[in-house]
Amino acid sequence: MRGTAGLMSDHSTRDRRFDPSRRTVIGSCAALATLGASLRGRAEAAPAAVDPQPQTMSVSLEINGTRHDLTLDTRTTLLDALREHLDLNGSKKGCDHGQCGACTVLVNGRRINSCLSLAVMHEGDSVTTIEGLADGDNLHPLQAAFLHHDGYQCGYCTPGQICSAAGMFSELEAGWPSHVTDDITQKASLTDQEIRERMSGNICRCSAYPNIVAAIRDASTKI
Repeated sequence: MRGTAGLMSDHSTRDRRFDPSRRTVIGSCAALATLGASLRGRAEAAPAAVDPQPQTMSVSLEINGTRHDLTLDTRTTLLDALREHLDLNGSKKGCDHGQCGACTVLVNGRRINSCLSLAVMHEGDSVTTIEGLADGDNLHPLQAAFLHHDGYQCGYCTPGQICSAAGMFSELEAGWPSHVTDDITQKASLTDQEIRERMSGNICRCSAYPNIVAAIRDASTKI
């Protein structure tokens, strides 16, 4: 057996080992304070993030028969170039995701969603907007037919509907079939079913679809 003196000696050793002195505690706190100040100083000295300058590019577009030379942020969509840089506000921004068709314009005769296309991609292209369809005071047959058949209510989607229909006529003339064309080896007839299918990318929240179909069918006989 170990003696009482030995037990007391071990207990005293453990007390000295795990009971830090006042000097040790003060020294540790001072070290932590110094480290915290150093880290804080580094954080304050770090430069703030700076937004990169937008990259611009020159682009030449022929819009409604007139050439326009623009310098644009390369991220600018064709729709924003038309509306914000050229004040051609007929083309509307609806969903801005290419799902509603309100922004439809004609590029080199083909209909596109201008909200999904960057302006700088169209160097030298010919762009036709709703403002460029009429011949002076003479309305385009589609514009006149939409008026006659009341093919709109609020009118927000109407520019896109009319431009899309104009592009659709060109596709029909070129012999492009649709998903509902019975015989893809033959030129499709412009039935109501064909019109609805080919215009399905243009949404009318007012639900004026019967009048839109009637207007397009009427205009097809005058183009």
